Amino acid sequence: MVLTKEQSSILNGEQGEALAKVMKTLVMYGEAFEAEKLVPITSKYNHLVTSFGLKVMSPVYDLMQQLLDAGVCSGQKFSVDPRPLDKNVPANPLQRLVFNKFMYTKQGFYEEQLKKLGLMNENAFSCTCYMDEMGNKPKKGEVLSWAESSAVVYANSVLGARCNRNSGIIDIMGSIVGYVPYFGLLTDEGRRADWVIKIKTTKKPEAQLLGSAIGMKVMEDVPYIIGLDKWLGNELTPSTCAYLKDFGAATASNGAVGLYHIASLTPEAVELGESLINKDAKEYIIDDYELERVKNSYPVIWKNPNAKPKLCFVGCPHLSLEQLKEWTIRIESELEKNQRKRVVIPTVFTAAPSVLEAFEKTRYAKRLKDTGAITSYICPLMYMNNPLCKKMPVITSSNKLRTYTSARYYTDEEILKAITGGKN
Repeated sequence: MVLTKEQSSILNGEQGEALAKVMKTLVMYGEAFEAEKLVPITSKYNHLVTSFGLKVMSPVYDLMQQLLDAGVCSGQKFSVDPRPLDKNVPANPLQRLVFNKFMYTKQGFYEEQLKKLGLMNENAFSCTCYMDEMGNKPKKGEVLSWAESSAVVYANSVLGARCNRNSGIIDIMGSIVGYVPYFGLLTDEGRRADWVIKIKTTKKPEAQLLGSAIGMKVMEDVPYIIGLDKWLGNELTPSTCAYLKDFGAATASNGAVGLYHIASLTPEAVELGESLINKDAKEYIIDDYELERVKNSYPVIWKNPNAKPKLCFVGCPHLSLEQLKEWTIRIESELEKNQRKRVVIPTVFTAAPSVLEAFEKTRYAKRLKDTGAITSYICPLMYMNNPLCKKMPVITSSNKLRTYTSARYYTDEEILKAITGGKN
């Protein structure tokens, strides 16, 4: 790897042993992917994936402390993934005991480390750091050092920023020295499409299902999607961006997609069109039957497949303000249709703290609360990591949560009927 004079000086320890170790790690990481150089990070803020204070993560805390003791701070302020705990989310006493006394015992300590290292603010905890309310929305072409998979794919695809699917801790190391290895999705060649996906459904595809189908087919490759603009239009409106957020998260968790292009919609597809497609690109056609096939392929790992759901999570990744409003309206309407006042399954809608603050200022907040639904800043995945929670029959409309936990997937419409006492 060819380094600049400044990069070499950091590697050689001229700015301290701690920074030298960080630079060495980034160089080794880059060499593993045959990167020829390091390039500057150009975004204003960074985002860290590691947000949870699990007791077993002592090496992370040791590393952070070494950096702090050496007087090293992040070159950028940063946001971080969601907190794992919220007392407002339903849990029995035994589950809470496991959360607080055995699992997330280092949460407070770790958050103090993050503040000293460069946390944007005390509420900068969300997997959707790019929401307007969060204040960490990169611009087109900016180079990032992120690791959160759903945020990386959104930043690359919807915002046109440039970021590889980095691992945790690599994200903060890049931010500390201000450089990342130049390979993969940072390059023009790495952003070209290896697949052409043709959408031939008779109705707007469910975002989570469509993303799942594409992710499982293309894995880490870049897809160029044709025909989705028929259902989404050609403007990145708030509702379209919310759809792409959920779609992208499913491609990233059910596969390893870090970037997708949608004809006539996403920035690079609008600018460059089908010139983004490699000559030897493969083709995948998605119709109604294919989406149904994908959905039916999901395993049901509940001990009792016919168990009555005890909890429902909506918002993985975190919901937008627009989505919270839409869910409020839909729940009210469905409850009225079913002649009910409140949801029949404890239901948690998750969103970034700043999005929830904005939601509380709207007329919808009280209306949603009156339905019995709960809002939270929690990470549903971290909640479900509790061994006792894994045994619960939990339902979700998140393919990411379905993939990583025992939660069972249903479409938004099926979730709506389930929580309001309707019939599927």
